Amino acid sequence: MGGAVSAGEDNDELIDNLKEAQYIRTELVEQAFRAIDRADYYLEEFKENAYKDLAWKHGNIHLSAPCIYSEVMEALDLQPGLSFLNLGSGTGYLSSMVGLILGPFGVNHGVELHSDVIEYAKQKLDFFIRTSDSFDKFDFCEPSFVTGNCLEISPDCSQYDRVYCGAGVQKEHEEYMKSLLKVGGILVMPLEEKLTKITRIGPSAWETKKILAVSFAPLVQPCHSESGKSRLVQLPPLAVRSLQDLARIAIRGAIKKVIHQEAASRSGSGLKNTPRCKRRRVRRRRMETIVFLDKEVFASRISNPSDDNSCEDLEEERREEEKTLPETKPDPPVNFLRQKVLSLPLPDPLKYYLLYYREK
Repeated sequence: MGGAVSAGEDNDELIDNLKEAQYIRTELVEQAFRAIDRADYYLEEFKENAYKDLAWKHGNIHLSAPCIYSEVMEALDLQPGLSFLNLGSGTGYLSSMVGLILGPFGVNHGVELHSDVIEYAKQKLDFFIRTSDSFDKFDFCEPSFVTGNCLEISPDCSQYDRVYCGAGVQKEHEEYMKSLLKVGGILVMPLEEKLTKITRIGPSAWETKKILAVSFAPLVQPCHSESGKSRLVQLPPLAVRSLQDLARIAIRGAIKKVIHQEAASRSGSGLKNTPRCKRRRVRRRRMETIVFLDKEVFASRISNPSDDNSCEDLEEERREEEKTLPETKPDPPVNFLRQKVLSLPLPDPLKYYLLYYREK
């Protein structure tokens, strides 16, 4: 699946293309996609394909196409504090983006069939927490992953506000999937070759919406043990945060508020904000579109405003643009939260605790 939008040269350009094609439609979803670089979830030798709108699979590791994840994130209608269950959580890419929206008081659980993929997801999650500035920009709901078949979840598990299944669901498992959902909750899953959104509007009342045609590998059926019994999957318990952890969340929130107030004050007084690294803007260029009509193929060029100019005008415009472009790369973005914490008159161990012991 995929190929619905043009490839990007980096993560930001990929998101620009998804927005232009209306796969990403809300600010919350856009922020989550920009905060986590899709390439970080690829193996090093395959990263050149990370910004293409294509699914990727290597062994048991799998990532859906960006356009699919975009539709899923929009359909889930995520909000802070909700509980989320990801069935077939894979690399943890989707779960991490969801965690940026759920915030520190949400619940973020994943079930994955393959233990090697669970290990891969934990490595990627650890790398994100230790090194990404996005961790400090957002209040993160860290995902927890368990190994098992998502069709064997213990019947006494809690229900969730939002559920996503990343494998094709057979019709006979539809009711089982619905049983995982709270009243008022949303379930998104591939059902009968359609990405489907199901909203539970009452104890036995549902609204169903078909989003788009998709092709997913089907759910793997449970393998019973020698005794004939299935291996029930126990989901992580709903943990209660310690007072110490709550204090850390509150302190970080208070510091972020001060940073925002200082930024607003600088802006209001006419002072320029500290220079930040701006994402590269997408340069408009000619595009070729292939149109299929019955068995004939027609190629036509999509025009843009510059097409009305002569070749000489275009060449002159290109030279002028190259003259104005800076030769040096912009400075990396500043992590103001980290700077603020490190400047506090506190013992170093407490500072590092407030920073979750993260690397610079």
